[in-house]
Amino acid sequence: MTVSSVGSRAAAYDATAAAAPSQHASRISSIDFVRGVAMILMAIDHVRVYAGVPAGGPTFGVFFTRWVTHFVAPAFVFLAGTAAYLHGRKLGDRAAVSRFLATRGLFLVLLELTVIRVLWTFNLDFAHYMLAGVIWVIGWCMVLMAAAVWLPTAAVGAIGVAIVALHNVADDFMPQIRAAYPDGAPWPLALLYLGGAVRLGPDGPPLLILYVLVPWIGVMMAGYAFGRVAELPPDRRRALCIRLGLALAGLFVLLRALDVYGDPRPWSGPDAAARGPALVRFLNTTKYPASLSFLLMTLCPAILLVGLAERWRGAAARAVETFGRVPMFYYLLHIPVIHVAACLVSLAREGRVNPWLFGNHPMDPPPVPDGYRWSLALLYAVWALSVVALYFPSRWYARVRAERRARWMSYF
Repeated sequence: MTVSSVGSRAAAYDATAAAAPSQHASRISSIDFVRGVAMILMAIDHVRVYAGVPAGGPTFGVFFTRWVTHFVAPAFVFLAGTAAYLHGRKLGDRAAVSRFLATRGLFLVLLELTVIRVLWTFNLDFAHYMLAGVIWVIGWCMVLMAAAVWLPTAAVGAIGVAIVALHNVADDFMPQIRAAYPDGAPWPLALLYLGGAVRLGPDGPPLLILYVLVPWIGVMMAGYAFGRVAELPPDRRRALCIRLGLALAGLFVLLRALDVYGDPRPWSGPDAAARGPALVRFLNTTKYPASLSFLLMTLCPAILLVGLAERWRGAAARAVETFGRVPMFYYLLHIPVIHVAACLVSLAREGRVNPWLFGNHPMDPPPVPDGYRWSLALLYAVWALSVVALYFPSRWYARVRAERRARWMSYF
């Protein structure tokens, strides 16, 4: 079979897919389960922000409290691509899904810059702090996906995988790039790959870009192509996801063991022992911007879990799936719930709500006040209580969304 014939068949398949709704358009429980796990783990890191606990190190407990949450953003972005594919199959109209992705993407960007920023900070100091976090990058990736969906699905997946696999070539040139912009990169480069602070106009507020387009657009494009796997019959989907997840895990171990490509932060070398235990150095891959090693490390369990969860039933699995059915609703609700919980903890411990909790979290808060930092036991207790509290409104909204199917609900 020639390459051209493969491309022709892929294009023909996509044309057919765009012309008619899919018979697999109903929700896939295993994907909701994995998304729900990501939502639950995400809350750990966001409680950590208000607990004053550093993002990794110096102890194993603090390191792994941060490390376990690294799986969240890759799963969230990857499955957002899968959801876009499945939504397109449901609509049966490529133009309609393109419009939906463009409008929803811009809506998410607006939410990040306004509502989500206020929920994080409980202040209105827009003149000194604007946040470009994970919802921001998902929004812009959706805007780009609005154009990408016009390509054959196989081409979208190939481009996405290439972006993820090859972007670390830039590591060799990063010192020169940084040296060329000592006062910070211009906004197109910052938005694309470098991140950091950019100013919105001569006298505008600084925008702190944490998540950049590369490689996250590649992750979403790969997730879009994964939609083909998602619509397979459950047994085939399970087997393929398990094999794919294990293959990615093996590739991560091999790439990290070689330590010559895939992450700008080597874990071996003559001075390695001075930088901490070997296991910590091996797992301490780069998230900003997300390296190939980081994405292999975090996507392999997400894909593996999609396969394993195919046969999981029971009340606990259904509860986790509930969060996965309403991820945006959960995201918008969990930040104020955790923020208010932190204020209550501060009131109980100090007799007042510490003003530090109204700083520019999560990227530019003031230094943690002396004596404020929580223990890990308190951090996890507040996390568990917050997740339980979030379950009930999430269950309510999941039920309402399933029954009413209003068009605006597709944005949340």
